[in-house]
Amino acid sequence: MEKKNLTLLIMAAGMGSRFGGLKQIEPFGPHGEFLTDYSIYDAIQAGFNKVVFIIKEEHLNDFKETIGKRIESFIPVQYAFQKLEMIPDGFLVPETRKKPWGTAHAIYCAKDFIEENFLVINADDFYGRDAFVRAAEFLKNMESNHDVSSYGLIGYYIQNTLTDHGSVKRGVCISDQEYLKAMIESNVSLLNNKIVAQPLDGRSEFEVTGDNLVSMNMFCFSPIIFSYIEEKMNIFFKENQFQLEECEFLMPDVLTQAIEEKKATVQIIPTEAKWMGVTYKEDKDGVVSSLEDLIEKGVYPEELWEK
Repeated sequence: MEKKNLTLLIMAAGMGSRFGGLKQIEPFGPHGEFLTDYSIYDAIQAGFNKVVFIIKEEHLNDFKETIGKRIESFIPVQYAFQKLEMIPDGFLVPETRKKPWGTAHAIYCAKDFIEENFLVINADDFYGRDAFVRAAEFLKNMESNHDVSSYGLIGYYIQNTLTDHGSVKRGVCISDQEYLKAMIESNVSLLNNKIVAQPLDGRSEFEVTGDNLVSMNMFCFSPIIFSYIEEKMNIFFKENQFQLEECEFLMPDVLTQAIEEKKATVQIIPTEAKWMGVTYKEDKDGVVSSLEDLIEKGVYPEELWEK
């Protein structure tokens, strides 16, 4: 059986504002490893054979001299730039605009680097081995066409994605059995022993149970998604032409549109993995301690990229 190429697309152009720095290159492992190192290690174990980073162009040297240098002998690495000026013709970037345009725009910026099925993740999240194994299995068997594309979303149980130090942004999944119907982008908090989601679009807050599935921006796509994103990006900029200072072009919104238009199905693939991340500076000690435990259990070697 022919081995399928699988690419890991890592979104690393975010500002890291709540954490207070460029958290993608914050060391967490015993030999200076970043959270991204552990994701790439898990992806290689699961069968991925290329990595593409989406970064700001000004961060290229930082990435090359740190993580790039460590992993390039283990897996091919490429860098795509998320640039503010990569927008539809006829629109100008407001002078006050500083942050990137959002996750759908970030993925679109990698279109010239990917010709195979691929997995999208955030650079600053720890996803766990099980998630990558399930994603690889899905991607190897995933077939899409231009009429109806079949995509996947790795779903995390919300109780496995919370922090003790404040709210977290999650895409709360609304599903029809195993298929996604919609995602409600929300700030999620543990309040008085209840998990409460506050939708970012201003809708009323609602309570969810710990086994409700949420998106951690871990998407399984084929390259067909790029043309659909481009189509929706043109519409997005027209609809938001008077609020380009702050609006964001988000992948959950694009996927919801594709589902509503019957252009795509999105299968939710549950994982028992526990998320770890550094939404707040206070999260770091807990993440470091958890990684030490995983190393002691033999899940990871102490020096991740030891020759």
